[in-house]
Amino acid sequence: MNFSSDNVRGVAAPILNALAEGMAGAAPAYGADPVTGALEPLFADLFGCPVAVLPVVTGGAANGLALSALSPPYGGIFCHEEAHIAVDECGAPEFFTAGAKLILLPGAGGKIDPAAFEAAIERTGHRGLHGVKPAALSLTQLTEYGTAYSAAEIGALTAIAKSHGMAVHMDGARFANAVAGLAADPADLTWRAGVDMLSFGATKNGCLMAEAVIAFKPTDAVRRDLAYRRKRAGQLVSKHRFLALQLRAYLTDGLWLDLARHANRQAARLAEGLSRLPGIDLLYPVNGNEIFIDMAPGLAETLAEKGIGMNHWPDGCCRLVTAFDTDPADVDRALALAKEAAQAIAGLASGPCLD
Repeated sequence: MNFSSDNVRGVAAPILNALAEGMAGAAPAYGADPVTGALEPLFADLFGCPVAVLPVVTGGAANGLALSALSPPYGGIFCHEEAHIAVDECGAPEFFTAGAKLILLPGAGGKIDPAAFEAAIERTGHRGLHGVKPAALSLTQLTEYGTAYSAAEIGALTAIAKSHGMAVHMDGARFANAVAGLAADPADLTWRAGVDMLSFGATKNGCLMAEAVIAFKPTDAVRRDLAYRRKRAGQLVSKHRFLALQLRAYLTDGLWLDLARHANRQAARLAEGLSRLPGIDLLYPVNGNEIFIDMAPGLAETLAEKGIGMNHWPDGCCRLVTAFDTDPADVDRALALAKEAAQAIAGLASGPCLD
């Protein structure tokens, strides 16, 4: 019953099968193979506009490369104070951009507050040459607290950014879960809402290791710039077709959304059951596959002893994450054990039914 992260899970069978089928024979290296060549039409069809697609190995590299193309070294990149680029990437955005400054913003549930964003731009920009130049906004989808930005929420933030001449990046490590959870068109959550570049995540949702930088409606200059940046960053993989094979299989027949829907369904079941137990409070809406809860003293330790894996957040809450291959039986077992433990700690003889 490992709900610690979707990063701990394995590889979806169609992805692994695609890799196995591509193992035989030879193919041109460094992205000159036909499978890589077919990726852009696939992504263009998905998003409904021309795109540049640059597969990379990690989400951190995708974020860093995208931000380096959107912000100069003297730029300011605005993001939520809990954003992955701010707290989980070891200074990689600053490294990739050669010195751009991350400007951290508050907001409930991991979402940037528009008024705080506008005020931060004014504080930063009025210093002229003495301060960094407002250059980019970075949004996380799903957010770090598992909530999803709607198309309208994205549009409101990007409108502010664009009014100040800023570009917009989206960290889409769990983009599939957001699209599935909102039942939205991927285009409505990205370029139609003002997003310029997307870090398209796939590893958390069933791939072995495959992410991509997606630039919407790119110019030839943008394509060249990203290509050189990726090469310099050591992210141009020699046997590139094995990244492309994963991404092609991921998109084929809507697999990426089928996998995300399964993860989301299990998260909804787990969250609904946990929220009905004494001593457990659901902290944020479950828009995808992440659940954040507060628990009565001692309950988290008891659940860990019973084999329910979860992450403990610095603020004292706990995060549980379901995945593309979460077994519904594990959810049922975890809820039964949680019910038993919660009732024992609350001193109850019986509790709510979990039918």
